[in-house]
Amino acid sequence: MTYENTGDDAAEAVMRGPGTGFGPEPEVSDSLRTFGAFVQALREHAGLTRAQFAKLISYSKHTVASVEQGRRMPDCDFVERAEAVLGNTGALRRAAVHLSRQAGLASWFRQWARLETKAVTLWTYECRVIPGLLQTERYARAVTKSVPPVKNEEQVAQQVAARLERQQLFDRMPAITFSFVIEQALIERGTGGPEVTRELLDHLLERSSQFNVELQIMPRLQPDHAGFDGPLMLLESPDHKWFGYAEGQRGGMLITHPKEVSIMLQRYARLRSQALNSEDSRSLLRQLRGAL
Repeated sequence: MTYENTGDDAAEAVMRGPGTGFGPEPEVSDSLRTFGAFVQALREHAGLTRAQFAKLISYSKHTVASVEQGRRMPDCDFVERAEAVLGNTGALRRAAVHLSRQAGLASWFRQWARLETKAVTLWTYECRVIPGLLQTERYARAVTKSVPPVKNEEQVAQQVAARLERQQLFDRMPAITFSFVIEQALIERGTGGPEVTRELLDHLLERSSQFNVELQIMPRLQPDHAGFDGPLMLLESPDHKWFGYAEGQRGGMLITHPKEVSIMLQRYARLRSQALNSEDSRSLLRQLRGAL
């Protein structure tokens, strides 16, 4: 299959591989480095050490250092507290708007993550791992720590935080319409152990009861299966254009060509028809929960 691109700068197709500056950890972006340098300059102009500044804004010295060095995405609280301490000019608030990525997200995924924030519809089929939008914190930690290379605690925390931050999409208004099709085997695998799996099942049951979320389980026994080519994601933009996303071991691709997106839409429609319906899926989740 070939993947083509429409030439639209906002949805340029992305494909990277080893040796092109990407890897399992997100690289530092220019906007993060610039913002960090700006914070450091303002702090030094105010005559504050990192330790003094960290205490005043109720963050650790390590967090301040990570932000100033462009290794960590500042959250809203960090920006607001830093503003109050460093003159309340509004400069940091304005600069934060232009930060180009969420820390902890793989480089090849950032473009899709930006499109997600404006989506009106999000559809996901997953056969490898519970989708990030549906993961609990403990499940996300178990997955992150399981996949080589070995990560230190800061890297694990950063990636888990970024994954959980994406889940704010569920509460966005106007509401996004979500559909998920996930393989039964992903739950039965027991990632993280029984306690993590019980918590995950409770979370899936709670999330699937949300008015804008449809969750379907693909049963283990399903000879006719449209997902043999792997996971896929689909997104409808505010102007009702559809985009697709496919991801492999060490890279991902945004798919914009109408013909290729149409094929993905056809496959997802077939997957939905093959999976258990929403109520039967919830019944299976309760059954799996009771068996633990």
